[in-house]
Amino acid sequence: MEYFIGIVPPDVYRERIEQFQNRWIAKSGVEPHITLKAQGGLTEDLAWLERVREVCQRFKPFRVSLDGPAYFGETILYLGVQSQELVELHRQIVHAVSSSSESIRRYFELDDFVPHLTLGKERYGGEISRGVTKEGLREMKREVHESLSPYPAFEVSFIRVYALNDKFVRYEGFEDIALGD
Repeated sequence: MEYFIGIVPPDVYRERIEQFQNRWIAKSGVEPHITLKAQGGLTEDLAWLERVREVCQRFKPFRVSLDGPAYFGETILYLGVQSQELVELHRQIVHAVSSSSESIRRYFELDDFVPHLTLGKERYGGEISRGVTKEGLREMKREVHESLSPYPAFEVSFIRVYALNDKFVRYEGFEDIALGD
């Protein structure tokens, strides 16, 4: 099974993002989230999960602010995220999980980490229902400000571990972990 860790925006804004995405993407494969920790090091044996819980227990809730749209290359459209605390939580989790240096490079973690909330990605090969065309990404970018601004700030009091379901259809919430007080 594959896992990753994210932060879920408030329900009202999450629903706005889903409605926006649904205009271009039939199935996104996961609910809108801010990526906190990619798959690297999150193995099926789940030994890493207790270490992530311990990090969260010591980490106080914090605020994040969403920003306007940007691209990774020309293939992934996202909203930027501003929060030094989020970057620090990412760093602590990556170290707690003991991700390999190869995994850290592959998933753009630590020094290469860019906090973001993916809106859409260009589809590849067999992923017909999971992505959009290059022109679709351009349309999304033109319309994102009108549909999703003002970009909110909100408090993060928990993180969500996602797992790829047994049918490999989509990532679903596996466990929510509260941040300490």
